[in-house]
Amino acid sequence: MLRPILTTFAIVVVAAIAACDRGDGFEQASQSIMAANLDQGIRDLSADSMGGRAPASWGEERTVRYLQKKFEALGLEPGNGISWVQEVPLVSLTADPDMGAVIQGRGTANRLQHALDFVAVTERVVEEIALDRSELVFVGYGIVAPEFGWNDYEGVDVTGRTVVALVNDPGYATGDEALFNGRSMTYYGRWTYKYEEAARQGADGVLIVHQTGPAGYPWAVVEAGWSGPQFMLAETGDAPLAKVQGWISEETARTVFAQARLDFDARAAQAATRDFAAYEMGLDLSLTLRNSIERSTSRNVLALLPGSTRPEELVIYTAHWDHLGTDPALGADSIYNGALDNSTGTSGLVQMAGAFAALRKAPARSVLFMAVTAEEQGLLGTAHYASHPVYPLDATVATVNMDGLNIWGPTSDLTVVGYGMSELDDVLQAAADAAGRTLSPDPEPEKGRYFRSDHFEFAKRGVPSLYPNAGVQNLEHGEEWARERREEYTRDHYHKPSDEYDPSWNLEGAVQDLRLMFSVGHALATGDLWPNWREGTEFKARRDEMMGYEADAISEE
Repeated sequence: MLRPILTTFAIVVVAAIAACDRGDGFEQASQSIMAANLDQGIRDLSADSMGGRAPASWGEERTVRYLQKKFEALGLEPGNGISWVQEVPLVSLTADPDMGAVIQGRGTANRLQHALDFVAVTERVVEEIALDRSELVFVGYGIVAPEFGWNDYEGVDVTGRTVVALVNDPGYATGDEALFNGRSMTYYGRWTYKYEEAARQGADGVLIVHQTGPAGYPWAVVEAGWSGPQFMLAETGDAPLAKVQGWISEETARTVFAQARLDFDARAAQAATRDFAAYEMGLDLSLTLRNSIERSTSRNVLALLPGSTRPEELVIYTAHWDHLGTDPALGADSIYNGALDNSTGTSGLVQMAGAFAALRKAPARSVLFMAVTAEEQGLLGTAHYASHPVYPLDATVATVNMDGLNIWGPTSDLTVVGYGMSELDDVLQAAADAAGRTLSPDPEPEKGRYFRSDHFEFAKRGVPSLYPNAGVQNLEHGEEWARERREEYTRDHYHKPSDEYDPSWNLEGAVQDLRLMFSVGHALATGDLWPNWREGTEFKARRDEMMGYEADAISEE
């Protein structure tokens, strides 16, 4: 059956929802999402007994068993044939922290200290790899974006060299809405893209300059995330990989630029203009990484509510169950409990499954609840699923992701990370209107959150993906207070052992948001809507090709 492109999708959504027969106990099912149950799930998942839920650890074993029992008790079916899990083959590389690095040139030698000044890893599965007097080339933001008329690598050969690049993209630095997306980070601003592009250009090494504002998190997050075991998918494919990829702190970058007799601020400002041209810094880097290698298998947990009439079509809800595990070197508080990130979302996923299971009749389409692994190591669980989908991506209507729920109380609004990118906003808007709430765009679009959670692995393969987040219009304390709480969490608790369950959390806001997400999934699962990306987004062409929209349109003329 042909699926036509809906050019007036918002009107279609309203008509479809108005015509929807909710004689399936929708309201009662929605009310089954309750703060007390959500609270208990967060307590369970973030308990010390889960060990910080690192992939391929005893904490994973306990977490997977816990989730499987929860889904089974709800009457759902295994989501991968007869199995509740999808295996995700991983490789873990742990670099010797005593690596050290030396930058030489201009008559000086600058010795860098690991974790304090820089972090570095390799994605090549080798016991030892080195950069020996690798020449440094400053490539500005390290971006090649033809649609923006931008090429930081034009006129320079970085083969065998180490590139130094700024985080984020030029739009953030200038605030110019006509430059990339202004303050809203594009995928070109993400560190993952910069590593990929540098490798395509033939670079042996990549160093990204960390700055808290444009990165969206402090250096402590980089230090924690890039130290210790680094997981990656065992199947790396044919994409080129640099020998070494890492970060340097802003303070270190200023020292290195001064060593090269360059003014960091002036050069960074120039990098945000079309007059920028990459240049050799007159310095070179020497660094040796020694790795211990461990292969393991982690697991995505999949639970399915089969559809009643169109079970081959499905809606997916995702939340990552993993966190950063335990680090004995931290002393007394050595467990990364990951209460907000992401025990809240994982507990919410169980609550969402319970709401769908509570419907008096199954929706027409299937609904898949997927608790994924290794998000903290680069969205690896969803990357594996998207590359090896249990259910075809062209039969996947949409995904809804839950990563960090609202712990600060009810709000009149709901934040949509990536607002305006897909027609899923229209479905969510209809649900919000019915609940007397409003939608808000991400208040910090410069942090690139849309590219930092599990939905993105579906999005970049074309599947429309929704990422709601906590609103900022707090009903009791107001917007300023809500923004301060978000900033406080990022500064003091994000990816730190202090991200622990707090009995003072007000989860009524999370319940509000989960009920809206339930409404969205219910509308999609009971109806026949096929939302698409908006015109101009980088994912629409992929979806159109996947679904055969252009061919369908031609055949209907």
